[in-house]
Amino acid sequence: MMMALRKLLTLLFVPLLFLSTTIFGYSSEDVKKWCSQTPNPKPCEHFLSHNPNHTPITKKSDFLEISKQLALERATKAHTNLISLGTKCRNAHEKTAWADCLELYENTIIRLNKTANPSSKCTQTEAQTWLSTALTNLETCRAGFIELGVYDYILPLLSNNVSKLISNTLATNRAPYSEQSYKDGFPTWVKGGDRKLLQASSPASQANIVVAKDGSGDYTTIKNAISAASKRSGSGRYVIYVKQGTYNENVEIKSKNIMLVGDGIGKTIVTGSKSVGGGSTTFNSATVAVVGDGFIGRDITIRNTAGAANHQAVALRSGSDLSVFYKCSFEGYQDTLYVHSNRQFYRECDIYGTVDFIFGNSAVVLQKCNIYGRYPPNKTITVTAQGRTDPNQNTGISIHDSTVTAASDLKSSQSSVKVYLGRPWKEYSRTVFMKTYLDSFINPAGWMEWSGDFALKTLYYGEYANTGPGSSTANRVKWTGYHVITSASTASQFTVANFIAGGSWLPATNVPYTAGL
Repeated sequence: MMMALRKLLTLLFVPLLFLSTTIFGYSSEDVKKWCSQTPNPKPCEHFLSHNPNHTPITKKSDFLEISKQLALERATKAHTNLISLGTKCRNAHEKTAWADCLELYENTIIRLNKTANPSSKCTQTEAQTWLSTALTNLETCRAGFIELGVYDYILPLLSNNVSKLISNTLATNRAPYSEQSYKDGFPTWVKGGDRKLLQASSPASQANIVVAKDGSGDYTTIKNAISAASKRSGSGRYVIYVKQGTYNENVEIKSKNIMLVGDGIGKTIVTGSKSVGGGSTTFNSATVAVVGDGFIGRDITIRNTAGAANHQAVALRSGSDLSVFYKCSFEGYQDTLYVHSNRQFYRECDIYGTVDFIFGNSAVVLQKCNIYGRYPPNKTITVTAQGRTDPNQNTGISIHDSTVTAASDLKSSQSSVKVYLGRPWKEYSRTVFMKTYLDSFINPAGWMEWSGDFALKTLYYGEYANTGPGSSTANRVKWTGYHVITSASTASQFTVANFIAGGSWLPATNVPYTAGL
């Protein structure tokens, strides 16, 4: 059984041997010419050489389309192999990590299909977003096995052809940061009538379903309401109003265009306690996990009460493209807010935590948010841990016009705690703080190493026009990748308009936002 498991994992994670010199459809010179322009030429040469598709490559766009198809084909093959692993898992930890991987590979195939299918007519920026997400998914899959200690036969097998082919496609596509052009100013999944609906003074009054603990609504649990929404006809906006109360449940939202609206922060509360310390992966520990695109969350508190001793314990995980969270509160300790992937926007939200409590690899802007450091057992707080693994991923964390200060449990003892704006979780970690109030508890160095000099030259950390007693950059770190941003044009790359193309899709949500600096 172990041998069979090893073979299947090898198919998922290990590059094939590049022994064949036979070329089908392309000359060896053409193959080398195009593949030499990618960061991973060996797998490119191998799979391009054995590609039965004889479409000529005469220009970069031809090579890009074939690169997309190759990545999709290999991801589909890996997914097939992964399915058969389920019955061979030795224990609950392996089963848990396997289940995460299965979901992540399924999502990867969906994203790659959207980029490779000519009928989807995705823009260059959309393609870069979804390719970035696909790569993030595979990294998350591998991380789950490692954090649960299932590494005796995994760690030597972490090289992954699918990841390398996606990385090559990212490099070939290389999308700019710019506004996307959608028909009528809306993404294709937003219906014109939604704009009128969401401009109602009270979205709850327009609810399709009402959830109430006391039985006065259609359902008493959010899970059941989400299940009902998944069976609806049509794909327009579907509003679920969750009345005041505490809902102790773990919720996953896979349907598109769901709006979850409550009665306000501290009134409508969703709470859970799953954690890595309790046997979950970080990915699967979320109290609320959102995958379906176009999600809106409003006037809700989401908590993870596992506590600091249980390490990673996520309150919210979002991989929803073009998702919005308005006037919500996310409460936890380590890894509170998992901005996993795709494009996201947070406005007037509260985020509480201790270690890496805003983390992930989405393209995200947090605007007019309150970020609260809680008392940490190890006397060290790191606000962010951004997870970009490829220099061509169009991802990063942008914190704009917000505040970073101490929560009530930290205020009396903050002098004994070291607080940092972030640390580099991955090699190309990218985070900026702009026009944000930084309280006095911020360490003068500003930023913290992850491990020695790892990523200090390849990361991008920036500060622009911040205020408050912790905002002085005089004694900040001297890393190559750290920047005191003085140019408005440089800072504007990380605004709502440019970093997440907000002008194209945020107006339809009726959530206020500032497009520029």
